[in-house]
Amino acid sequence: MIDAQIALAAMGSPGGSGPSAAISQVLFFAAIFAIFYFLLIRPQQRQRKDREAMLIAVKRGDKVVTTGGLHGTVVGLSEHTFVLKVADQVKLEFERSAIGRIVAQGEKEGA
Repeated sequence: MIDAQIALAAMGSPGGSGPSAAISQVLFFAAIFAIFYFLLIRPQQRQRKDREAMLIAVKRGDKVVTTGGLHGTVVGLSEHTFVLKVADQVKLEFERSAIGRIVAQGEKEGA
């Protein structure tokens, strides 16, 4: 009975500790990080860069749609804001970050 306990105590853990187990864990976490990077982080960075480029490219006369869904024409720009003409005598001032998209020349504004 005591010999069996000594033999069990001398055996290693069933999980297989050692350098090979540590390397496999590091590789597993590296693979998880790579998956998160290519599926989540990288596309968000690309989207942010595209949005910043769009906000910089806005100029007077562009037809835009705000994030709130308001359609109009840009009539004034400053570093942080823009003035949107939505009707003949109606001009509204917004933060530049409120621009949702620029309506293309050939695209119908209501679509």
